[in-house]
Amino acid sequence: MVMPSVDIFQSALRKAKRVLPTKGIANVAKRERNRGAKQLDALMKELAVPLRGYIENFPKRIYLHPYERSLIELTFGAGNYEEVLKKVDALRKKVVSVGKEHASLCAKSLSKKEAEERLTEGLEKLQEIFKCEGQAIDDLLYIAKTLRAMPVVDLEMPTLCLVGAPNVGKSSLVRLLSTGKPEVCNYPFTTRGILMGHITLDYQHFQVTDTPGLLKRCDEDRNNLEKLTLAVLSHLPTAILYVHDLSGQCGMSPSDQFMIYKEISERFGNHLWLDVISKCDLLKESPVVFITEDREVDHLELANYQKIGPEGALRVSVKNEDGIDKLKKKVHELLMSQMERIKSKRIQDNIEVLR
Repeated sequence: MVMPSVDIFQSALRKAKRVLPTKGIANVAKRERNRGAKQLDALMKELAVPLRGYIENFPKRIYLHPYERSLIELTFGAGNYEEVLKKVDALRKKVVSVGKEHASLCAKSLSKKEAEERLTEGLEKLQEIFKCEGQAIDDLLYIAKTLRAMPVVDLEMPTLCLVGAPNVGKSSLVRLLSTGKPEVCNYPFTTRGILMGHITLDYQHFQVTDTPGLLKRCDEDRNNLEKLTLAVLSHLPTAILYVHDLSGQCGMSPSDQFMIYKEISERFGNHLWLDVISKCDLLKESPVVFITEDREVDHLELANYQKIGPEGALRVSVKNEDGIDKLKKKVHELLMSQMERIKSKRIQDNIEVLR
């Protein structure tokens, strides 16, 4: 557990001041030299040892799972996690160097008064270092608290990821598909909770999660919420349930949804995939068809999308429970296929290791 920098120093100082000179030294100057050197050495160790522990206990970014690396970058900014650890290590090295230097000077003192002065100088110097550079420890404390509050996601468990534009009905479907009540996962870079539920099939456990809605824009312009969605799709063993809303109720036009859908399907087309049209109770019997004189394939595809959605998409309504049984059956098939895909990959990975 990381302690505030002030607490670390005060605790170390109290312990150091309780250190007594070696017994049996009759000469006053020698006894004071011995006491001062031992106290400075003790203070140096009491400060440096916990810092070393912090550095060793925080995992290096290179050893983290790619999804964990993405979360750290989204939460603390690119490179900030590593920079804080470097600063803490630099502080530790400076404490060791300065502590040893002043302990040595104290041990070489020629008089009791000089030894006392050397001790005071050493204590003040170490305190000054901690005062000026201890912010790195407090930054590390903030990182530790933030990481402890992060939602726990099983990085190996097959996961059904609901993707789509904002307000298309993803959260409602997570609640409907989950075996139990989904939990709200709160991430530090958003005030909006993300639902995480579980599905149990034939004694196998799966995760099902909502993801923040995607907008029609390039990656450079995406906010952290959208980047979280892309991180989930990129780094977790996910099957995709893509949710479309053609009712006009989600705040994004079908044409914009189509553009996002095309991008994501091209980018993550290697994932197992199921398309769902939500809120079908709000759709008109004869929807307005996109009219164009341009017969290019892309425009025809858009016209069809606006009318009936992607080819093969399931139509569901959480409100009326239309299509729900069929959706659950398809989801179960999708997740079992995802499980088999993961098992096959593990076997292949093991074979590669043995070669």
